[in-house]
Amino acid sequence: MPGIVIVGAQWGDEGKGKVTDLLSEQVQMVVRYQGGNNAGHTVVVGQQTLKLHLIPSGIHRSGVLCVIGNGLVVDPRALVAEMDELEANGLDTSGLRISANAHLVMPYHLILDGSEEERRGGKSIGTTRRGIGPTYTDKVARYGLRVQDFLDMAVFEEKLGRALEQKNALLTAVYSKEPLEIGPILEEYDACAKRLRPHIVDASLLVHKALTQSQNVLFEGAQGTLLDIDHGTYPFVTSSSPVAGGACTGVGIGPRQIDGVIGVSKAYTTRVGAGPFPTELTDAMGDHLREAGREYGTTTGRPRRCGWFDGVILRYAVRVNGLTSLALTKLDVLTGLPRLKICVGYEYDGQVLKEFPYQGAVLARCQPIYEEMDGWTEEISGTQAYEELPPQARAYVARLEELAGVPIDIISVGPEREQSILLHSPFATQ
Repeated sequence: MPGIVIVGAQWGDEGKGKVTDLLSEQVQMVVRYQGGNNAGHTVVVGQQTLKLHLIPSGIHRSGVLCVIGNGLVVDPRALVAEMDELEANGLDTSGLRISANAHLVMPYHLILDGSEEERRGGKSIGTTRRGIGPTYTDKVARYGLRVQDFLDMAVFEEKLGRALEQKNALLTAVYSKEPLEIGPILEEYDACAKRLRPHIVDASLLVHKALTQSQNVLFEGAQGTLLDIDHGTYPFVTSSSPVAGGACTGVGIGPRQIDGVIGVSKAYTTRVGAGPFPTELTDAMGDHLREAGREYGTTTGRPRRCGWFDGVILRYAVRVNGLTSLALTKLDVLTGLPRLKICVGYEYDGQVLKEFPYQGAVLARCQPIYEEMDGWTEEISGTQAYEELPPQARAYVARLEELAGVPIDIISVGPEREQSILLHSPFATQ
């Protein structure tokens, strides 16, 4: 039975949480495979709006196991706070599982993250200052503490002591910060360990068994393709691999256990933070898209940069993820615009580029080449079937599908679960 990856096809914030929520009715397990609480997925269920940062977007479904994979970095204080908030809203978190191999975000990681952004000054990357990058740095440098260290606090204390020797030297000598004491950290993290210990598992084995026992599994990515550490607009990227291949390393499964990859894309384009953005609109139209689409970060509240749909990065996302289908979100935000623009290529130094340029310096100087299409004025937020969409909206969807080269199987026309048009389920023919 299928393992399906849901991945962002732009710079993140595409609506992956809603798509995961929509499909989670058909699965037994949802697995998050990378990132940390620098990401946020908003899920609207009736009158309830859930803002999830670490817990996968299926926690509200009874009987669905929600797994935090080894590819994440976990701030245990943030995770416990998120669990508390969900439980205060009547949701059961007993179905949460946490990989023993996930790395822990420590207090010094947040200080280092903020200090490094301050040091960069006007050339800052635009991180969320949640300590994500420094935690991944420690993971690769083999200084990291892992969730499994919570299983034996004597081991945790020993590793923390060694880490603090190195981090305090860095904090004081390079960033002129006060050194951290081990006592308060131990006390705070011991309380988190007691709360999280019952949820710690061998996630790779758990997911493997689910797939071999004919269960449907959704693999949920955070951020988006263009924020991938290897394939994104470096250095304005995240510190992990949101692309579909990251699901294998971030969970501990083989590529043959993935049966499909759904790319999630807005009907226009947004990004948060610094970095090149060829179709960005800095005029009244950009402001309109931001307000109409409520384009403010789930985690930080930062306003998102907005622009017309970029078909070049869509084709790139199809290629590097091996997308088998697309979910198109926020089509309703375009309602009322008389004309719509779609970027179908870039102009650079007198040349026309149809493929995403591999040089960041080239991308920064690219100008979009647009096609224009008629918009529509009819309200579509209550539309239940594709045939009920205005002809101009159907033409717009068809053109995006043509540019992608893969079918658009899901169309979102509003934030709520019911405001979705499901043309084909990824589980229907498996």
